[in-house]
Amino acid sequence: MQRMTDNREGPDRNEEGAAPDYDTAERRIDAEIDPGVRAVVVAVLVLLLLMTLALPHAGGASGFDVLSGGGSATAESIALPSRIFVWFVVVFSVIASVLALVTRIWALAWVALVGSAVASVFGMLSIWSRQTLPVDQTGGGPGIGLIIGWIVVVVLTFHWLKAVWNKTTAQLEAQERRRAAASDAEQNSQWAGPVLGRPTDRKR
Repeated sequence: MQRMTDNREGPDRNEEGAAPDYDTAERRIDAEIDPGVRAVVVAVLVLLLLMTLALPHAGGASGFDVLSGGGSATAESIALPSRIFVWFVVVFSVIASVLALVTRIWALAWVALVGSAVASVFGMLSIWSRQTLPVDQTGGGPGIGLIIGWIVVVVLTFHWLKAVWNKTTAQLEAQERRRAAASDAEQNSQWAGPVLGRPTDRKR
């Protein structure tokens, strides 16, 4: 009688019949973040940042004027810290944050965190520079858009820090568990069972 073959797939087999690559799946999970409810907060903060760009940052110059370097920004004597702050807000706090939320890539969350942290520093310098204009330069003080934008960036940095920190802590704990499991497996593999023969035959 011809032997019948069982074509059923086992629980540890994929469609090609090969064992699943757990290491690859684990690395994929480690490379992703799960912000949970925090994702909604980050999305709202990003929307607020876009709104602050339409508000005055200094005198009659809005955030978009500072970004483009138009005539309004020149008339208000916009300094370099304000330009850097607006560019960091757009590139890191807005674009990188949106990409990190959509893709859930841990590296992009780090980029959004670092860029937002740097933007927070330049936001503070921007406000200070508007309050200490030289006598020979004309321009208004810090506008409502600049002040609110700086506060929102600081809050956004805090939320990205919490999301990245929680993920980093979970990764470190998982790595520690893997090291402990590998150490236990190595110790168990060294046990070769009882030694047969007389006690005098054993090597000392």
